[in-house]
Amino acid sequence: MRLNELPLECQGIIDHVAPATPADPIARRLEEFGFVPGEPVKVVAFGPFGGDPMAVEIGFTRFALRRSEAARVVMQAPQDSAETLKMLDPALHTALPSPTEQA
Repeated sequence: MRLNELPLECQGIIDHVAPATPADPIARRLEEFGFVPGEPVKVVAFGPFGGDPMAVEIGFTRFALRRSEAARVVMQAPQDSAETLKMLDPALHTALPSPTEQA
């Protein structure tokens, strides 16, 4: 599944950014902005005409992306995402310490 296919108010985990061409500047920019593997992302809004652009949230930062840009972001499979999301602190979007680290 791609980020542009994610429904409104749904959250997923980024698997990777797939460049459209070998030297895709948009894919590189998305990675620089924080669209990196393992990062949770949530769709928060769609534009009024055809759903373009779409607003997504990573941590406390919101980005407006064209659907063609969001199509470069490949999401993890739903079962993998569900397991990863359970391990994340929803307030910080970071992994919680394991029980052995807390001791």
